[in-house]
Amino acid sequence: MLHQQGVEAGDVVVIYMPVIPEALIAMLACARIGATHCVVFGGFAANELATRLRDTSPKAILTASCGFEAKRVIPYKETLREAIHLAAWQGPTLVYQRKQVPAMLGVDDIDWEEAEREAPPCPPLAVPSTHPLYILHTSGTTGAPKGIVRDTGGYMTALLWSMRNIYGCGPGDVFWAASDVGWVVGHSYMTYGPLLKGCTTVLYEGKPVGTPDNASFWRVIERHRVNVLFCAPTALRAIRKADPAGLALRHPSGGQWLYQYNINSLRAVFLAGERCDSPTANWAEELLGRPVLDHWWQTEAGWSITAATPAEASAGVIPPGAAGRAMPGWDVQCVDDDGQPLQAGSSGNIVCGVPLPPGAMTTIWNAHDRYVSSYFTRFDRWYDTGDAGFIDPNGYVHVMGRTDDVINVAGHRLSTGAIEEVVAKLDKVAECAVVGMAHPIKGQVPIAFVVLRDDAQCLPADAESEAIKAVRDNLGAIATMQAAFVVDKLPKTRSGKILRRTLLQMVDGIPASIPATIEDASVVSEIERVVKARGVQGESIDADRGEHR
Repeated sequence: MLHQQGVEAGDVVVIYMPVIPEALIAMLACARIGATHCVVFGGFAANELATRLRDTSPKAILTASCGFEAKRVIPYKETLREAIHLAAWQGPTLVYQRKQVPAMLGVDDIDWEEAEREAPPCPPLAVPSTHPLYILHTSGTTGAPKGIVRDTGGYMTALLWSMRNIYGCGPGDVFWAASDVGWVVGHSYMTYGPLLKGCTTVLYEGKPVGTPDNASFWRVIERHRVNVLFCAPTALRAIRKADPAGLALRHPSGGQWLYQYNINSLRAVFLAGERCDSPTANWAEELLGRPVLDHWWQTEAGWSITAATPAEASAGVIPPGAAGRAMPGWDVQCVDDDGQPLQAGSSGNIVCGVPLPPGAMTTIWNAHDRYVSSYFTRFDRWYDTGDAGFIDPNGYVHVMGRTDDVINVAGHRLSTGAIEEVVAKLDKVAECAVVGMAHPIKGQVPIAFVVLRDDAQCLPADAESEAIKAVRDNLGAIATMQAAFVVDKLPKTRSGKILRRTLLQMVDGIPASIPATIEDASVVSEIERVVKARGVQGESIDADRGEHR
């Protein structure tokens, strides 16, 4: 079908689709003929999609008529039509019509199923191992998105190794990556990794809660006999917030807990996307009776930089809060701001030695100089991950957050992740985020945003006071928070990452930038209202000029 539209090896094909099998089929079709696919997350608005069309100049676009969320229909075709107009792009658009909500086709639109029926079989094309398999734009909060380029051979090698050695999966197992196909997890462990290993892959077009209730994940595991679940920590936090006792999965009867869904097939849960706080991981382990393992990687990495295995969990050797140890090919070190290696246990910048291993990015599309300046300029001989943390004496890596999430309070460097860990342990708290507000004397002071569990029986002011006291008691007076705010929701990207930069802008009195990746923009205005009502705003610093305002 793609060949009949003039797509050849080396051409770019943009895929803008919901989490349905045809999205994976489209990716595999591109790989088969040597075309480079660029999957764009379906939740992006037209201007963000247009930016990616301009960056890649695709030969063709593949889309669907619509997607579905719990309470709304997402008009993929309509959004694409607007993006094509904004980008002034011309070419064929192949539309997969979902029977629930078909789309009106335009002059350049082609019905997917009709075109596929008429297309002859197509043999696979052999390509060099370095051939660009795909472009995936990072979901940064500022600046133009970076089109990460992944090669073919090295990527396949890394993924195939990881399926057995990290996730413990073999042919016939069922692997569920609860992600969107437009994120790197959807590429690595919804599409290529499981299928390379001969596993069944599960696609889920829904949310962890509200699709239609709090048992969504447990139903999918039971129905499809899932062996390994891979999701973001925010998914577990959402379930914990709505159902802290886990009653959607199990209920008390006759003095014991009985499972309402058969999850015996499940062997382990893996978390990535952002650091998982220990209370959430412990809650999930107790509820499921399975190891819940945090591991660390990035869009740029393509697969795990560090990981721990179920065997390590069974042996009880994984320290609390660790994201595992370095995987083969990753030389993970912790250095100070001058790039000098630090002793075990000392906090600093997490970097990786070069050359990077198979599976890692090879360049930025149409911007190799930006690739070098973004990742390899700050530290000589190191890839700058942009993350901060420490490595313990046994080699376990503790990722505490992004480098700009380390705050300086009166000359003391404090990790906002460590403060969040204290607050998250409180019984009433479902999740929290801590940022460093600018302060005229101390430089920065910590501010917490706290979301309470749905069953929390307390006044917001009492919960805020308890959070401030807990941080002071556990971390000392230097870490005393300037304020805590109880809010209904935290601003997050659609992949579940908390937008701490946006929170920081609000407390620093800078107009909050709302990135295109945000899941619910109304959350920002509500938090701004709460912050202004309390009159807690610090001395702001102009991010562009570096000047105090």
